[in-house]
Amino acid sequence: MVKWVYTFGDGKAEGSAGDRNLLGGKGANLAEMCALGLPVPPGFTITTDVCSWYYDNGRKYPDTLEADVKKSLAHIAAITGRNFGDWEKPLLVSVRSGARASMPGMMDTVLNLGLNDETVEAIARETGDARFAYDSYRRFIQMYSDVVMGLDHSVFEEILEDTKANLGQEVDTALTADDWKNVIALYKAKIEEELEEPFPQDPEKQLWGAISAVFSSWMNARAITYRRLHNIPEGWGTAVSVQAMVFGNMGDRSATGVAFTRNPSTGEKKLYGEFLVNAQGEDVVAGIRTPQNITEDARIAAGSDKPSLEKIMPAAFAEFCAVSERLEKHYTDMQDLEFTIENGKLWMLQTRSGKRTAKAALKIAVEMAEEGLISREEAVLRIDPASLDQLLHPTIDPSAQRNVIGTGLPASPGAATGEIVFSSEDAEQLKAEGRKAILVRIETSPEDIHGMHAAEAILTTRGGMTSHAAVVARGMGKPCVSGAGSLRVDYRNETLLAMGVVLKKGDIITIDGGIGQVLKGAVPMRQPELSGDFGKIMEWADKTRRMKVRANAETPVDARTARSFGAEGIGLCRTEHMFFEGERIVAMREMILADNEKGRRAALDKLLPMQRSDFVELFEIMNGLPVTIRLLDPPLHEFLPKTEEEIAEVAAAMNVNADKLRERTDSLHETNPMLGHRGCRLAISYPEIAEMQARAIFEAAVEAAKSTGAPVEPEIMVPLVGLRAELDFVKARIDAVAADVMKEADIKINYLVGTMIELPRAAIRAHSIAEVAEFFSFGTNDLTQTTFGISRDDASSFLTTYQTKGIIEQDPFVSIDIDGVGELVRIGADKGRATRPGIKLGICGEHGGDPASIHFCEDVGLDYVSCSPFRVPIARLAAAQASAKAKNA
Repeated sequence: MVKWVYTFGDGKAEGSAGDRNLLGGKGANLAEMCALGLPVPPGFTITTDVCSWYYDNGRKYPDTLEADVKKSLAHIAAITGRNFGDWEKPLLVSVRSGARASMPGMMDTVLNLGLNDETVEAIARETGDARFAYDSYRRFIQMYSDVVMGLDHSVFEEILEDTKANLGQEVDTALTADDWKNVIALYKAKIEEELEEPFPQDPEKQLWGAISAVFSSWMNARAITYRRLHNIPEGWGTAVSVQAMVFGNMGDRSATGVAFTRNPSTGEKKLYGEFLVNAQGEDVVAGIRTPQNITEDARIAAGSDKPSLEKIMPAAFAEFCAVSERLEKHYTDMQDLEFTIENGKLWMLQTRSGKRTAKAALKIAVEMAEEGLISREEAVLRIDPASLDQLLHPTIDPSAQRNVIGTGLPASPGAATGEIVFSSEDAEQLKAEGRKAILVRIETSPEDIHGMHAAEAILTTRGGMTSHAAVVARGMGKPCVSGAGSLRVDYRNETLLAMGVVLKKGDIITIDGGIGQVLKGAVPMRQPELSGDFGKIMEWADKTRRMKVRANAETPVDARTARSFGAEGIGLCRTEHMFFEGERIVAMREMILADNEKGRRAALDKLLPMQRSDFVELFEIMNGLPVTIRLLDPPLHEFLPKTEEEIAEVAAAMNVNADKLRERTDSLHETNPMLGHRGCRLAISYPEIAEMQARAIFEAAVEAAKSTGAPVEPEIMVPLVGLRAELDFVKARIDAVAADVMKEADIKINYLVGTMIELPRAAIRAHSIAEVAEFFSFGTNDLTQTTFGISRDDASSFLTTYQTKGIIEQDPFVSIDIDGVGELVRIGADKGRATRPGIKLGICGEHGGDPASIHFCEDVGLDYVSCSPFRVPIARLAAAQASAKAKNA
């Protein structure tokens, strides 16, 4: 019989941390903490299997689930001495989501469930605190009406703000029990007015409404967006944990908080967190009130005059410190903790591996390895390769002048400049236009996830270091300043008031997330230095990985950047990028406009020394490392002017007839140029182009070998080969030029001639092509285009729709399509090796910098991946992780 519900409480649990896939991260860790004997309110978890059933069966539940839930409620009642719906000692519960992958704030939660007009009086009598009881009831009505009934929380906030204004009060905690009763009456009246139904009084109806709402939130817009951004499969589903309520809003001896066992921004080994006295957990993470520091050290560092938890509740603080240390050692990772103190008693509500910046992740992994908590290999496996992108964020130049217009909390490090926008939609719009936005909000909510992703940085005027904005920004690697209370945001007029200065939408500001400053205007930036913990992790990674990592580079700047990031050569030098500047584009156009081979060779003679000097510099920078140079690939029309104005301008500059230039441009027009006269087809039509490029390569190899003292062994790559005969033809020209240069220089040059496998036919016929090709480089950008029959430039218009409708999980241009494109790569690799054992195999498309694709490359046994220079560290780490996982499989 299928088990749909797992209970925990009183030191016992039916699940454990290993049941994450079934119980979700929250449920699994609640069970684990309970089994460890930690103070965890009892409860039960409805499994992720129920979520799958729910969606597979028209949003219905298994027949036995209702009985299982009743039995589990009785389990909580037996431990707490309270009964659900009882009018004398009512049991109140929280209903929370919990996917196997942490998705902070993306799904729904309901607290204080079980309160109604009668049970609230029972709570008031029992506790002797009517204010607490009615405060909890109004919270429940707000949350339930929003999450379950669909009435936006802003409706209730407006009522509450009006009430406080009428009473002359500024904070919620100043309201009395009678005040809350009046607020509740207004809330209930508003619900009936808006929804034409009363607020539900039946606790069982409330419970099933909340359970359904949590399961339904798995498919809400923000959760879908978050899953897409973080590659979380829709099929995983969420679990639902139902737990006895404990109350942080019972007065001055009660509190609620969120903490990390180490600093999630810097990685420093110090307890880091925030709390609020007389509050519930949502108050902290929602950023509605600016919280207080947990430790005295943090309070002093922040310059806060609000007392720390360490000061006002020393006994609970000491117990919490002990629990924190125990959980970090148990999980051997930095933990993100939620806790409540109810009348002086500590309760643990959640533990999970904490989200952290890349800088913090590196420091924590290195220090834990050096402390002996984890191995060096585990330290390498702990780092998300994609997160290393964060380390490449610029910081503000120390010598730059700072026009500081506001300060807040340094919620997520790094610096960014952009235009002020006040909505997520505007942030997305600017990004689509290629402009940079800074998202400015009073506070962010999960609905802002798309705007936060589009923005360069986030600024909020409310909220602390564990607010939604802070946690999500750190996870995304975006600079963030939160709680900048001196700033005033006016959404209606789209203005930001800062130190008497009014800034409008579109004005430029700079965010320094490292120290919490907001600066007017753009500020000079400085690139980071990748050393220290980064250097150690990379050193450990390089000892672990099997595959080499090269870079796609054709300029000296790219090549030097690649070397500085640890590239072991150039895997793709796109020579066409060298022809678009100054005299080069003029000579290139002369060659295209020439009426015969003699004219073309005359123009190519002008390009030869330019190409040669380019290759000399690349060979010198790489100093003996392999350099793969791709012959001219794009169709010739790309080098010609397009508009009438451009044609006239170019014709005048070249002293040629505009009509002739227009005629040649028209004659080269192709309906689908990416499938047309390009790649090796150009080299066959105009062999003199390939011969010029080959001569430039070999002459540069001779010159660079003399200047560096290191032998140069060029790898010449012929693009878009689909027929062995094509490669035979082009290779014969390359070999002839090589022989001429070696004879002229009286020197032996070792070189390889290979091809890009970027057509399905080439992969299928790789055994034949390998008889000629001495290496293969899989050009997965074009291989994806030609396999799917879609254009990379145009496909984004419908691939996003495909993802949201579940047709595909990943954009195949971002992460390799393993079943289709990947299968062709595997076929090409296997057939190439069958003909030429030991053939060098690599990948040079954008997938070479994608961690998931790199794991596939390890599985296929490629020799190297090549990616853009700034993704080299990502590829090095991902290759190490792939190698470690393959070894341990």
